[in-house]
Amino acid sequence: MKQKMAQIHEPRTLPYQHANPPEALADIVVNDAIPTDERVWVPQAENVWFRPLCLNISQGYWTNLLRVRRAGVLACHRHPQPVHGFVLKGRWRYLEHDWEATEGSYVFEPPGETHTLFVPPDVEEMITFFQVNGVMYYTDPWGNNTGYEDVFTKVAMCRAHYSKVGLDECYVDQFIR
Repeated sequence: MKQKMAQIHEPRTLPYQHANPPEALADIVVNDAIPTDERVWVPQAENVWFRPLCLNISQGYWTNLLRVRRAGVLACHRHPQPVHGFVLKGRWRYLEHDWEATEGSYVFEPPGETHTLFVPPDVEEMITFFQVNGVMYYTDPWGNNTGYEDVFTKVAMCRAHYSKVGLDECYVDQFIR
């Protein structure tokens, strides 16, 4: 019986023996996800930056780290598709809700959610991982459209920023799938 158990467990260490489909996209591994090079952070608003991790242009979503230093606000916006977040550092809340997301918190934002992200003045730095599907539709407090962001505007923001800070606009290509 022990012989059979060893045979059952041993194949788990054997890697898959066939090639992946040639059409399969390459993996993305970002070893320095919270970068020490400040140039990697792309400015989004006053005291607000993002660091791209995956910009999936074929499925219309992006993952990034959102960083806010000192007090900061990410303008009122609506999500027509779900958003997932995980707080890595600091804390924040939405002006429209009574809960607060703290270090280690997971946040699910359902489709149709409209909110204004707020980082309190006593938080030196907030970093949250977000996966955003579709578009962020910016509004004023009464729901009037003031702009939008999608994966394509994120790519354009990255290209312009990386070109400006000397990383080359192609730096963003490693995150595009």
